[in-house]
Amino acid sequence: MLMPKKTKFRKYQRGTRAGASKGARTVAFGEYALQAMEPVWLTSQQIEAMRVTISRGLGKEGKLYLRVFPDKPVSKKPAETRMGKGKGNPEQWVAVIKRGRLICEITVDKDARKVLRNAAYKLPMKTRIVKKGEEAIDKAPLKSTETTA
Repeated sequence: MLMPKKTKFRKYQRGTRAGASKGARTVAFGEYALQAMEPVWLTSQQIEAMRVTISRGLGKEGKLYLRVFPDKPVSKKPAETRMGKGKGNPEQWVAVIKRGRLICEITVDKDARKVLRNAAYKLPMKTRIVKKGEEAIDKAPLKSTETTA
């Protein structure tokens, strides 16, 4: 699984996922890309499942560029533990994905859309396929269910 070799702090606070992505919004390395349409925490297991699906679909003919890395630890308290006594230990690593961020890019001659569609099934969010040269998501207003905090 993906995880950083070293971090500044062992435990992080939750943070926010609201708003649009600041970077990784245009196709830079490949021809086609998978773009996130909603905010989510992407775990290292989900990234690995997507990577395996894409590499099996590409074979030796294409190239894969991952644009996300899980660098945030998520802690969890053990089951049936009373409240208090500090924060739990880090259980998994996640990448914070905001709206408009490119998850991965591929360079391939054959069915790029089919490969990316199969990869999107492994992800817990709505995505869209973007071709090089197309514009990224516009900064649309937030849905009524999301908060601006």
